[in-house]
Amino acid sequence: MKNIIVTGTSRGIGLELALQLATQGHCVLAISRTIPQALLGNENISCLPVDLATEADLHKVADYLSSTWKQVDAIIHNAGSLLLKPFSETAQADFEAIYKVNVFGVANLTRIALPYLQKGSHVVTISSMGGIQGSLKFPGLAAYSSSKGAVITLSELLAEEYKEQGIAFNVLALGAVQTEMLAEAFPGYQAPISAADMAKYIVDFTLTGNQFYNGKVLEVSSTNP
Repeated sequence: MKNIIVTGTSRGIGLELALQLATQGHCVLAISRTIPQALLGNENISCLPVDLATEADLHKVADYLSSTWKQVDAIIHNAGSLLLKPFSETAQADFEAIYKVNVFGVANLTRIALPYLQKGSHVVTISSMGGIQGSLKFPGLAAYSSSKGAVITLSELLAEEYKEQGIAFNVLALGAVQTEMLAEAFPGYQAPISAADMAKYIVDFTLTGNQFYNGKVLEVSSTNP
């Protein structure tokens, strides 16, 4: 049984991750701005209402870890914010809002959890094919895709910085997955894989992938995107 932090658990992949990990007997700290009914009452899931864009809100996580867990075996940085807007209309405030969740949230939460990560811990960041150099890019996603590229570099750096402590950092760059966020951004688009199926892959990778990878980016996409 492992202690695993999952962000973005209000819906989609994050919700499925929390439920699947709990079903396997792991202890899950589910972090999202709103707490879904589906997670309440599960003895293996603790929920914290946290806005990752607000650094002060992360004190809730620090307090929980120091008082309850003492050790973190894995983090799945799944939370993400998406903006679909022409670049010419995208202001600095738009970029800042996306980066606060997709980049600063990842960095800040990792920093808070570092004292509790042990040898053999695995930090998995969910990126996007839009953040991979040379992949097809979609107009209107300048803030989102560039933020997903930023966390790739961040994870590569942290893998090197903490390799002596035995903490692995890897990235999964996902293609299109049928989630609420995708449906809101691209109405009518049908992705080839469900949130539940993608969550199953991420769960398996989180639990075992650090035996084979560190500082790596794995492209998880059967289509383009």
